[in-house]
Formats: sequence, C-alpha cells, structure tokens
Amino acid sequence: MNAPLVIAVPSKGRLQENASAFFARAGLGFQQGRGARDYHGAIAGLPGVLVKFLSASEITTQLATGQAHLGVTGEDLVREQMPDADAAVTLLTPLGFGQANVVVAVPQAWIDVRTMSDLDEVAVDLRVRHGRKMRVATKYVNLTRRFFARHGVADYRIVESLGATEGAPASGAAEIIVDITTTGATLAANALKVLDDGVMLRSEANLVAALHAPWTDEARAAARAILGRIAAEEAARTTREIRARIAADDAGAAIAQGERHGARAPYGITAPELVLHCPKESVFALVDALAAAGAADVTVRSLDYVFRSENALLARLEARIGPQPG
Repeated sequence: MNAPLVIAVPSKGRLQENASAFFARAGLGFQQGRGARDYHGAIAGLPGVLVKFLSASEITTQLATGQAHLGVTGEDLVREQMPDADAAVTLLTPLGFGQANVVVAVPQAWIDVRTMSDLDEVAVDLRVRHGRKMRVATKYVNLTRRFFARHGVADYRIVESLGATEGAPASGAAEIIVDITTTGATLAANALKVLDDGVMLRSEANLVAALHAPWTDEARAAARAILGRIAAEEAARTTREIRARIAADDAGAAIAQGERHGARAPYGITAPELVLHCPKESVFALVDALAAAGAADVTVRSLDYVFRSENALLARLEARIGPQPG
C-alpha cells in the first residue's frame, strides 16, 4: 500500500503561525484532530497527506533521513545540520518569512577589525603573542568551519554556545561570535558589530523537499496537488490582471507594450477587450504605456489563484527525484 506524503512543519511560535498561514493562502488548511496539542494532522480536502508538527531541528533531521517528503525550515538549519545538504534535499521556494542572517560579529571596540582578513590577523596575533587560539562562540559549528576555511582563517577554536551567544564576549567566554540576527539590535546592545564581509548566509524559511524520501505514486500525486496550489497562489500574489478597451487596429501595439513590461496575454488578442497578466511591480508603467497605445477604460485587479500549465515547483522537484515511473 502506498505511504502518504509527509509534510513537517514547525510546532510552535511565529514560524508555526506563518507556515499555517502560508499553506492556508494556497487553500491547504491544516487540521489537527485533537487540537493544538496534537502533533499529527492532515490537510482539509486532500487525502493521502500526513502533517507532522515538529521542532526546527526535528524537521531538518526528518528531511535528511527521508522520513518527511516536504518540510518548512530555515536554510540556516539545512546548511548547518546536513553535511551535504544539496545531495539530501532541494530548496523548492522561499516562503517570505523567517528572514535572518548568520553573521560573524566582533566587539565594537575592535575599531581596526572590519573584515575577515583583519580577523585572521587578530587570530594570528593571539596565538603568537599569547599562545592561545581565538575563541568563537556559536551554535553554527559546521557553517562557521566552512566559512572560516574559505577565508583562510585557521587559528581559532569553537566554543559551542548553549545559551545567549551574543553575551559570550562580555562574559569572557569567547572573543567573537557567529550567530543569527534579524535587525542587528541585539548585537548592538551587546556592543558587537558585524564584519563588512561577515554575512555567512542570508536565510529564510523555505519549502524543502527530501530527495531520499519514499516517493510513491500516492506521495507524488499529493505533492503535485500541493505544489500546484502553492504555485498558483504565488503567481497570483505577484501578478495583476489588467483589462482595457482597445480597438482592433491598436491591439498589436498594446500587446507589444505588454511584452516590454513582462506581461502576457493569456487569451490572445481579444479586441475590443484586452486582458493582460502583468508583474505586480510593472503595473503602473504598463497602464501608462497602454494609454499611449490607444487603450481606454483600463482596470487593474488582484487575483486569487493563477493555475498555469507549467509548474516550476513541480519541475524543480521532479528534476531531482526523477519523473514518475511509467
């Protein structure tokens, strides 16, 4: 019997709220049979799907081991906890929340230390003059090692942080830190600054697919339905529909203006009414161009969903797991 598609999502906090809202916008509302304390759920109206509500670290583990097919988690955790992330998972799409940067931060009092090259000089000086290595407090051990190696910094040792990492330099536990930050306010409050080239990773929540999960026929069918709705909601959110009255002689010029602004005419030239789907950010420039091309009574409206024949998310997934066996 085919196993269900398993989706792992955050179990609490702002990430859980944002993940639930993201899926709900795509018509994929979560159901928890025994309420918020139930750590297993389903998607309303979509059979063959099991939703697991897990901690952030558990989500990454389940994706890495193939116990979950899809998951919502930050790229920082993916890159930190998976030794070869690109061989285990594929990041299908960023979700627009959970943005944060993993950074290298040093005391503000180090006025001459602005770059990783400067930091390397500090590390060498500590070893030569004081006989010890520079201490780096962090929860991101693997990211730190890879980033420091790329910058040729070798004279350091990692102090694994179990609490508030930003307090390590003030307490004397470490000279510098590697930590995640959203606004930098907490770093500044602890008299720390980010190096000019010290942003290791710009992370946000992603929809992640596990390459080693059991992609059965049932799991693939559920994934196709889910990714179709997500892609349709994403397309609608970034698209506006423009309608205009246009003379047949002016329709060609109007279509050409649309193409210049990244718009498409999904129904072709249908004078006297022209319908264009336009990138949200190009709406006003295109409206002006259409007016110049002879269009009148131009209206703009938002869309709920745009289902297209091509689904970039599904194509991205199938490119990594292979097409469904014939």
